[in-house]
Amino acid sequence: MAVAPDGRRIIVIEGDPRIRREVAAILERGPYTVVGFADAREAASTLRLREHDAVIASLEWPAPANAAAIRSLKRQAGRSPVMLLTSANRIDAAIRALRHGADDYMIRPPDPVELKTRLRRILDRRELNSKLAFFQDELARRAVSKKIEAHSPAMKTLVNRFLRVAPSRSTVLITGESGVGKELVARSIHFNSPRRDRSFVALNCAAMPVSLIESELFGHEKGSFTGAHTRVRGKFEIAHRGTLFLDEIGEMDPGTQAKLLRVLDHNEFMRVGGHQSIRVDVRLIAATNADLERMVDQGSFRQDLYYRLKVVRLRVPALRERRPDIPYLIDVFLDELAGSNAVQRKSISAEAMTALTDHAWPGNVRELKNLLESLLVTIESDEIGVEDLPRSVRGSRAEVDATELTAGTTLEQMERALIRRTLEHTGGNRTHSAALLGIGVRTLQRKMQAYDIRIKPTRRRRRKRDAT
Repeated sequence: MAVAPDGRRIIVIEGDPRIRREVAAILERGPYTVVGFADAREAASTLRLREHDAVIASLEWPAPANAAAIRSLKRQAGRSPVMLLTSANRIDAAIRALRHGADDYMIRPPDPVELKTRLRRILDRRELNSKLAFFQDELARRAVSKKIEAHSPAMKTLVNRFLRVAPSRSTVLITGESGVGKELVARSIHFNSPRRDRSFVALNCAAMPVSLIESELFGHEKGSFTGAHTRVRGKFEIAHRGTLFLDEIGEMDPGTQAKLLRVLDHNEFMRVGGHQSIRVDVRLIAATNADLERMVDQGSFRQDLYYRLKVVRLRVPALRERRPDIPYLIDVFLDELAGSNAVQRKSISAEAMTALTDHAWPGNVRELKNLLESLLVTIESDEIGVEDLPRSVRGSRAEVDATELTAGTTLEQMERALIRRTLEHTGGNRTHSAALLGIGVRTLQRKMQAYDIRIKPTRRRRRKRDAT
């Protein structure tokens, strides 16, 4: 059959051959290209190709369709609108079908003029929604681009690497401390890949019980466990032809690790409680702030999965390693946070900017953003001054400057005094102190033991599990 000039391809599913021919004849004068099928099962392989612009289906194909059948058809239709044809005595069923995803309905056999008018309306609506989605994605890309803008050598290296990796299908493992922006890097890879117009789906493996993570990833069938009242699609199905981002991959239990490895190797899986394999095309990006190599040695993370994940490995530098980026991040966050909180944007004094740039930021970008939001909504002045900053931030540089450099003072004495003052400044917090000193926590602990420094934390801080 010749393709219509405007290229619109319509799938018609109708069990009555006479009505199917009538609908095809009406639309081909439209003009559209029409492909007809007697039932949804017969149309399934064509629907999977996603080369259609709309689906017109009878509610009687050949038996009355229920809600599950409507939802299944809508899933198969993808982003294309679905119009239903129904008998005059089944209008109530058609109205219910609208709640399950159908876009419109008509009485069969349809009036030619009304059919073309309503088909054009749902196609125009789809085009409008597509344009809206494009502009929303473009805004998201620009927002991500601003936050990932590189001015430091460390970030320039990272950006150059992920821009080379983005066009490929390779699995990526992103590492780095908590709060450095690993998900932001993952989104940047997605937005710069051929999958940019498809879904980016994120799942934090540490944010849910082990018992639920398999269902979240692969979905489940109705009745597969207590509370499974309906069939649910998992993240892999939702991310089909797009990108799936798994944060805190080190928190995944061994059983789910094995199933994830199978998906990576064979591009297929089964829902929980299911018996049918589902094929998917998904690019996987994983992230962790844990030492996966050590976890492999300890037997808590599968070695074969680790090697499968780290086809490409990207390390996101800590904020203290990319200080030239801090003023630009502050500028971006002030714009964003002022808008989201409906408050006036504030400027920052030069002294405050210096203090913010010099701070070690053990919580990285997340800590910086949270502090700026707090300052925006609590400071009355139009300018954030150094006096508005927390003592831990404005004192970062002062702690070093305050150490007396007198003739005859040995390096050991200087180091001992600096470590003691830094610990006193942080209330005995080892992690924060080590970050301020630019050394590892273990190195700090060894030096404390060598210099017999016994400063206990003034309070126990509640440990939080941070999302990337």
